[in-house]
Amino acid sequence: MTRELRATGETNEIDFGEFKPVPTPPRLSDTIAERIRDFIIRQNLVEGTRLPSERALAERFGTSRPTVSQSIRTLSLMGLVESRRGSGAYVLRRPDMAVGTQAGSLLSPTAGNLEHLVNLRLGLEGLGVQGAIGRGAEAGLEQARSALARLVDSVGETSTWIAADTVFHATVVGLAGNPVLTALYEQVHTSLLEYEYEHWVEADRVPRWLAPREAESQLALHAPIIEALERSDLEATIAAVRRHNDVMREHLLSRED
Repeated sequence: MTRELRATGETNEIDFGEFKPVPTPPRLSDTIAERIRDFIIRQNLVEGTRLPSERALAERFGTSRPTVSQSIRTLSLMGLVESRRGSGAYVLRRPDMAVGTQAGSLLSPTAGNLEHLVNLRLGLEGLGVQGAIGRGAEAGLEQARSALARLVDSVGETSTWIAADTVFHATVVGLAGNPVLTALYEQVHTSLLEYEYEHWVEADRVPRWLAPREAESQLALHAPIIEALERSDLEATIAAVRRHNDVMREHLLSRED
C-alpha cells in the first residue's frame, strides 16, 4: 500500500498490486529468426537449400543487414542453418515444429538458475544415451558418426561449427527414439547456447574457446561420446557426456559480459 496526500490534506491508501512487470519484448533479430524458421517449415525446405542473401532478407523484412546477420547466427545456435563464408546461409535441417527460437522464461539462463540448467542439460543428454544403448540403436549410430564428421569438417568456421555442434548433440539424444526428450533437450541446450554465445550473435565476437588453436581440444570432447556408444559402454558414454558438460559449464561461467 502507498499513501497519497490529497489536496484536502487527507490521505488515501492506494493498492498498486495491479501493476505487474512488463514482459521484455523480443529482439527484432529473434522475431526475424522465428519467421525464417517458420518459412523453412512451411516450404518444407530440405537440407542444403540456400536461403536468400542477407541483403535480400534485409530488404524483405525492412531492416538492416546486421540485424539479419544476428538472426542467422541465432538459427545457427539451433542447428537449423549454417553460414558458409562467401557462399551464404543454407538449411542444415528442418526444424521440429515443437522447438521455437526462444525458450520460455523458466529456461532462460540467469545468475540464479544457470547451474540448474547446466545440470538439467546433463541429465537429459544422459537419459538420451542411456535410452540409445538400451534400445540398441545401431542403425542410428551412422547418423551420429555423420554428425561427428560434419563437426570435424567445420573446424575453423565459427557459425558452421556451432550449428554442427547442436546437430551432433541433438542426434545423440535422438538415438533414444523419444521425440519429447529430444525436443526438451534442444530447448535447454539452445537456451544455454544463446547465453554462452550472446556476444557472437549480437556482434560476431568469437569466444576464445572457438579460436582455431582450440579446435583439437573441442573435438576431443565429442569423439569419445561416439566411441563409447559404439561399444555400448554406458558408463564410458555417461563419463564422456559429463566431461563435455563440465567444459560447457566453465565456458558459461567465464563468459565475458
